[in-house]
Amino acid sequence: MTFLTIFALGIAALIAAPYLAHRLRRQRAEQHPFAPTRLVPPTPPKARRRARLEDRSLFAIRAASVLALALLGASPLVKCSRLALSRSGTSVAIAIVLDDSMSMRVVDGSGRTRFQRAQEGAREILGALRDGDAAAIVLAGSPARVGLAATTDISAARAALDGITESDRATDLDGSIAIARTLVSELPQIDRRVVVLSDLADGKPDAPALGEGAALPVWVAMPELRAPADDCGVLAADRTGPRARVRFACSTPQAAASREVQIKDGDRVIAHTPLPQTQMGEATLTVGPEDMRDETRELVAVLTGKDAIASDDRATVVVEAGPAALAVVGDRTEEAVATGGAPVIEQALAALHVDMAVRPIPQVPDRREDTAPFAAIIVDDPPGFTPEQRHALSAFVESGGVLLVALGRRAAAAPLGANFEPLLAHAVGWDSSPSSGVDLASGASFFGEAASSLSDLAPKGRAKLAEQDVSSYEPLLKWSDGAPLIGRRSRGRGDVWVSTLPFSVEASDFALRPGFLALLDAFVSEAKQRATPRRGDVGTPWAFAGARQVEAQGPSGTITATRDDGTLRIVPVLAGAYRVSIDGNKELRVAAPLAREIDMRPRAVAEGATSSALGGGVAIVDVSWMVALGLLGLVAAELLVRAWASARGASGASAGTGAGTSSESKAS
Repeated sequence: MTFLTIFALGIAALIAAPYLAHRLRRQRAEQHPFAPTRLVPPTPPKARRRARLEDRSLFAIRAASVLALALLGASPLVKCSRLALSRSGTSVAIAIVLDDSMSMRVVDGSGRTRFQRAQEGAREILGALRDGDAAAIVLAGSPARVGLAATTDISAARAALDGITESDRATDLDGSIAIARTLVSELPQIDRRVVVLSDLADGKPDAPALGEGAALPVWVAMPELRAPADDCGVLAADRTGPRARVRFACSTPQAAASREVQIKDGDRVIAHTPLPQTQMGEATLTVGPEDMRDETRELVAVLTGKDAIASDDRATVVVEAGPAALAVVGDRTEEAVATGGAPVIEQALAALHVDMAVRPIPQVPDRREDTAPFAAIIVDDPPGFTPEQRHALSAFVESGGVLLVALGRRAAAAPLGANFEPLLAHAVGWDSSPSSGVDLASGASFFGEAASSLSDLAPKGRAKLAEQDVSSYEPLLKWSDGAPLIGRRSRGRGDVWVSTLPFSVEASDFALRPGFLALLDAFVSEAKQRATPRRGDVGTPWAFAGARQVEAQGPSGTITATRDDGTLRIVPVLAGAYRVSIDGNKELRVAAPLAREIDMRPRAVAEGATSSALGGGVAIVDVSWMVALGLLGLVAAELLVRAWASARGASGASAGTGAGTSSESKAS
């Protein structure tokens, strides 16, 4: 507000003038006692009441007139910032890139977030469109998405804009601008452009300037969104034993000054330590043993103090679990003698350089909790499974695990009480193989060129399955006589793979062929796809392959999974804890913000992207004519009130004169 505006509004202080005038008018004259007045009966002071009514009405009108006069003097000096497109007289097609990422949650001095201000700017742009103009909306939160395809129905665009809400996603400016260009580049309007409403904090401050060399004009509007801001956020919080590790990121080292990291159990602080004054780091806290005995208790890591974004100052502490591993069960003694080193399966996995830890275990786990660290289990020629092992493996597969069982001579000689239910309903046989190779056509789609290496395996024998078991598995690779070599079957959320040839080099040279590596590679890929960590990035979908019903309770309430390509998925758009129900089984998962979203440094903007030829943000709003009309109305109201008061006073005086004459006649 300028000095002239303040001076013009200062006219309102003159409202004291009518107040003083009315106060002076209402001063009472000095009263002196006069004895004869006691003989006259008192009459109601009607004239005094009329004066009071007239005074109050006139005072209110005159005070309002002074205020209107002050507004009239200040209105030409008041300016309102409003986004408006610059057009060349033709119809316009625009694609609005609206940033709905976490950095847009920064609150400004007015108490509004950057997203709310950008959304209001988008409404102003849509309000400036005319008949024949087209608009599209693209959301810049990662991954970039189409909020509304190009349309000439501006009311539909406004409705779509009102339905967009904030999220904790990362920022994808390049992807969103590319999508925006695609939406409007083929429209018939001659004037086509992209409007970016963002703080440009995408974690790439050194990337090429936005709008540089663009095929379509890019207007980066609302520079006020790029104001500096200090923020710190919790990226991850893990606990193992008595220790809790909290990873954090800050926009500047100064943002961490005088702040603490606390571990809370409800409202009770059970551990705290100063927050290291750095942009990215880790704080380690030691928690008492009595607070760590029960790993099912939900603890929360909290940053004290206030910063630009409050939603990233807390995170659920997750029980630390390393990356999902692959378990290998086999006879290491026989394999070591045959190969002169590690078992052939372990050597093959090492050759593939799989990014999963390979852990040899002596036998199949017989407890469900023992399978928790694994995403996949390979069992080579087991002598059947005990009831406990069958129960553990069944629960492992149904919860999303992948199991590969190679059947051999020992599988056919399972001891009493050991079998392969529910993987196989009938006993397994072992006999010589009538064919020495595979049907290349059956494995071409799955194994590719590697299937040709299995044309002459010359096995010493192979497992035989009952017809009912064969029909329950999808054949991935067949023997040349049509019997299955590799079969796959879905069970619950997981998969069971069965091989009718063991992996031992004494049974065949299957494990020495490139086709065996292709089999392990496909198996590991399937395991990694189904293994979902307890903590993931915001905006990255959680897939639940094989699940029939999935629901989640998140920070925004109940979330129902959507089906995509036959798989149920949930997209966590807000950071925090999600209690997921998968076919009735409860899980706790956490969506964590990305560190680059806390980097508030804006990206550079090309000079042409801020040109006034694309649009402007300041317009003078003249409301003086409205104030002048109001002032004239107040003057007219004052005249009417005065005329009404005068007429009422005259009628009262005439009535009083008539009454006096009647009294005198009666007295005479």
